[in-house]
Amino acid sequence: MTEQSPQPHADGQPPTVEKGGLWGVFLSAAGLMLPPFGVLLSLLGIHQGRKARRAARANSGHAPGAVLSMVLGWIGVVFSVAAIAGYIVFWDEYTAYQECSARALTVSTQEQCDDAWKAAVSERAGIPKEDVPSLGGSA
Repeated sequence: MTEQSPQPHADGQPPTVEKGGLWGVFLSAAGLMLPPFGVLLSLLGIHQGRKARRAARANSGHAPGAVLSMVLGWIGVVFSVAAIAGYIVFWDEYTAYQECSARALTVSTQEQCDDAWKAAVSERAGIPKEDVPSLGGSA
C-alpha cells in the first residue's frame, strides 16, 4: 500500500471513493461469524469487493476495504465449506448427540452424552478421544 493519496482529477475534482468495499468487509465478516450458512454472505462480500475495485479503477478513485473484503470472503468460504463437510461426515454422530442432549436432564447425563459424542467421533475419525472437541458447554 502506498502512503500517497490519490491525485485529483484533471478538472480539479477530488477522486471518487467507492464505499462498496466497506460493505464487502461487513458482509465477509458476518460470513465468518455464521458458518456454515455464512458462505452466502462471504460470497456476497467477495462480489461487493470486486465490484468496488472495478468501479474505483474505472473512475480513477480508490475503494477502501475492497481487498480486505475479498480476502475475508475467501477465508469465510473455506471455513464454511469445511463446516459443511464436517456436518456431512459426522451427521449420524451429531444427530445422536442432539437426541441424547434433548433427553439429558442432569449434568451427569449431559456428560454421558459428551463422552458418547467424543467416543463416536474418535472411532470414526481415528483420532484420540482427548482431541475431539466437545459440543456442549463443558470441557
